[in-house]
Amino acid sequence: MLDNLRNEASFQEDEESIDHKPPQPPKPRKPPKPPKPPKPPKPPKPPKPLTLRPSLDEVTRMTAPQRFALVLMLFFIVCLFGIVLLLVFGKVVLPFIP
Repeated sequence: MLDNLRNEASFQEDEESIDHKPPQPPKPRKPPKPPKPPKPPKPPKPPKPLTLRPSLDEVTRMTAPQRFALVLMLFFIVCLFGIVLLLVFGKVVLPFIP
């Protein structure tokens, strides 16, 4: 079965079946681009002025909407905690709880 495999798989074909294309002339090369001049270094940023107290932005590293959402959640937690304490100590009685 595999006896003539090498002969059948020969990559050489008859010379008649090979298409000979004439060699194409080489394409003209473009002249190389001149190198770009180096960019001058950026001047260093001036240092921030020293302040006695850092701003809230620097301490929390949050934007204003993020701080507002955090304060709003904290407000609701404190209100809920206060209501629970009033119920536990009996200062407020709910009418539907005997």
